[in-house]
Amino acid sequence: MRIIHVSAECYPVAKVGGLADVVGALPKYQNRLGANSSVIMPFYNNSFTSEHQFEVIYTSSLTLRNSEYPFDVLKLKDDKQDFDIYFVDEKQHIYKDYVYSSDDTDRFLIFQIAVMDWLLTLKTKPNYIHCHDHHTGLIPFMAQESFKYEKLNKIPVITTIHNAQYQGWFGYENLDKIPQFNLQNIGLLDWNGIINSLAAAIKCAWRVTTVSPNYMEELKENANGLENLLRYESGKCVGVLNGIDAEVWNTETDSFLIENYTKAKVQSGKKANKEWICKEFNLDKSKPLFVFIGRLVGEKGAELLPQVFYESLKERAISILLLGSGFKEIEEGLDNLKTIYPSNYNAYIGYNEKLSHILYAGADFLLMPSRVEPCGLNQMYALRYGTVPIVRSTGGLKDTVTDIKEGGFGFCHNHVSVEDVVEAINRAKDYYNEKPSDFRKNRKTIMNIDHSWEASAKTYIELYKTIK
Repeated sequence: MRIIHVSAECYPVAKVGGLADVVGALPKYQNRLGANSSVIMPFYNNSFTSEHQFEVIYTSSLTLRNSEYPFDVLKLKDDKQDFDIYFVDEKQHIYKDYVYSSDDTDRFLIFQIAVMDWLLTLKTKPNYIHCHDHHTGLIPFMAQESFKYEKLNKIPVITTIHNAQYQGWFGYENLDKIPQFNLQNIGLLDWNGIINSLAAAIKCAWRVTTVSPNYMEELKENANGLENLLRYESGKCVGVLNGIDAEVWNTETDSFLIENYTKAKVQSGKKANKEWICKEFNLDKSKPLFVFIGRLVGEKGAELLPQVFYESLKERAISILLLGSGFKEIEEGLDNLKTIYPSNYNAYIGYNEKLSHILYAGADFLLMPSRVEPCGLNQMYALRYGTVPIVRSTGGLKDTVTDIKEGGFGFCHNHVSVEDVVEAINRAKDYYNEKPSDFRKNRKTIMNIDHSWEASAKTYIELYKTIK
């Protein structure tokens, strides 16, 4: 079984969010089940591509309107990877030092067309093409409709929606850039009077998956305008819960940690990492440590955080550390709190992979007050590292975290409001202070929860086999 994943991100090559973690792990675990799974993605100008070697395996050019764009398909020369990674290297649009920008229409059109052109030349074609998010959303359409790719239209194409809020919209003035097709079928591209890449993928893919069962159901009620389409296509839609790479996220071997630890040594291991955090960020190590790790955007409920932190820290009974970046006004509000609560609060504005691992290891609680969380990986990392998640019950968070009041192991709230988040924090604080033995026992319990990719990879393999 040969599977090619097509994605804008893949860890460790290029990561903006959870998409990279999924695409960087799923092929590896599929291969361990006997598949031949690989990835093709854009070739970015970043530290990974500058530090590794590649071989050119295909050279060609494509035409977008009246302009010609030469491109190469490269293959990573790296025996440390558990799957093959291929790249589309096109200098004018793709080879940039960023993954996304405000106008990526031509960029991802070039990427997708180049992928299809390359696949057309392969003597041994993939058995399945697995596309991820709207950046690859036109591939199911082109495989089915474009005259140029008629020889590929018998290959099943699967689309996974990682986040339906972003759909790859662009105007009909760009229609002639898509390889020729029967214009009578133009409706497959359209949603609400505009070309919508994700809508086209949902219409044309052989199967549509999302990254958690609950998120699939939520999309039928709230999908940024695609609700009716997803209800109509529900017969080919299924939610498959993401996993995490249990080898990358392993407290016993994680090279980022200040001190590694086993489940048996969770108390001492977490203490060592917490003490480093508190020393580094001038926090009171005697207080329970709450952390937020993620993008400072509305989807994550981040605009509430300055007020949530202000209210929660009034009694100075907890410590809070934030790692993230996003909207400047949110960043400024979070920075301002440093002078109000100098020994109980701090913030690292930016992205730091090493620090994120240490925070999962050293924190007592992880905050995820998300408005939208299709699956969520952070709560799974937290569980793996013995950190108790505090989440809003939505999407994959609802699938993976059960409240302690209901016999579970975390703290859940139903609304994205300052009051709800503060109340959940206070419940967690009281649990930490008033039931220390239960808290320590719960740490070991959550570390035993298995959210590794083995089960999810097997589910995808079985899903492929059902496609006829």
